[in-house]
Amino acid sequence: MAQVPPFDRIGKRYDESFVERDAQVAEGEWLVGRLTGPARVLDLGCGSGLPTARQLVDAGLDVVGVDESAAMLRLAERHAPGGRYLRRDMRDVADLGEFDAIVAFFALIMLPRRDILPLLTQLRGQLRGPRLLQVAMVLGDFDELPISFLGVPATATAYPPDELAGLVERAGFAILEVNEVRAEAERNRLEVQIYLRARAT
Repeated sequence: MAQVPPFDRIGKRYDESFVERDAQVAEGEWLVGRLTGPARVLDLGCGSGLPTARQLVDAGLDVVGVDESAAMLRLAERHAPGGRYLRRDMRDVADLGEFDAIVAFFALIMLPRRDILPLLTQLRGQLRGPRLLQVAMVLGDFDELPISFLGVPATATAYPPDELAGLVERAGFAILEVNEVRAEAERNRLEVQIYLRARAT
């Protein structure tokens, strides 16, 4: 029997769980301030479309959202109409063409470390124009760690900030900024999040 993606089981509870998303909203605002329509943006692991895809669509940008969860994509179509949403593995985007910017907010955390550098390297080759990349991860130092998120089993990968920056640099990017933010990701559970901005060299 095929395994059900964790976020198909989580569905709308994902957005209901978040207490603080100010930092992610600020990252979206930063990107919007550097792009103009019809700039094309790839939202890797777009989830429910909140908050990022909706911010980008509302700014008049051409948004392509990719997620493996059909349940999350249905939410994205409702929350951020006007984007193009595709159900696929985030490692399978080479055929989607070029983008002015790529965002991966809490998406790479779902991949094993062995796949992250090859994906980032591929994404660098798909960037044009301002060639911007934004990544958000949870602070940590583990690879495919078994976790429970909202009661659903999953695995997670994380890096210390300097290692994440070094990984992005090895993929062919110049780091613009790295910030650490403490946020309440689920009610009564604090975590440290890393937000990284880069430009393809």
